[in-house]
Amino acid sequence: MLSLLLIAGALGANLAFVGLGMVFDYPDVLAKPAPDVLIAFNDNQLVVSALFVLLAASAALLIPISRRLDRPGLTALGTAAALVQVIGLMRWPLIVPFIDDPDTFTAVSTVLGTVIGETLGYALTAIWTVRVAHYYGLKFLAYPAAGLVALGVLIPLGVPGTDMANFIGYILYTVWLVVLAVRVRPSATKNPLDSGAWAARQS
Repeated sequence: MLSLLLIAGALGANLAFVGLGMVFDYPDVLAKPAPDVLIAFNDNQLVVSALFVLLAASAALLIPISRRLDRPGLTALGTAAALVQVIGLMRWPLIVPFIDDPDTFTAVSTVLGTVIGETLGYALTAIWTVRVAHYYGLKFLAYPAAGLVALGVLIPLGVPGTDMANFIGYILYTVWLVVLAVRVRPSATKNPLDSGAWAARQS
């Protein structure tokens, strides 16, 4: 079950990102003026909303994943990382369809998107990744992914290259999720959740 959740999280996130890139020019669209973003959203509202729901659902899987990993602090950390991402992402299907004023859209996007969903989401996801790698290994993938994801907190400050670094970080992050799914898959001889110490020694 844990392996399936990890793979589902990685697959769902990638499908959502690809779909949003095709129909909504996401995430580049966020750099455009608010009126242009609203027009682009309204042109494909149902599809864009559905893809954001898929992306939010993929992020929410951190909660059951963290519970099944069953290591100190991971459940609380994973739940926090999931919740801030879900809050930020679900503004698109739940709030944005009812916004006509660009200034209101900008305010909502700043609070729910930039501050909560992105800045807190990047930071907590990066910390969660490092903590999981501490117990289960695969640090050669986890640490670079976490570092690049964490650079996303600098995007609102206009630091050059951080948006691309964050994007690459999330690709590495989903690859790491899939490799982690293979590592923790059940076997006939041992419980994968008891392999943390062994994994740490091997990384």
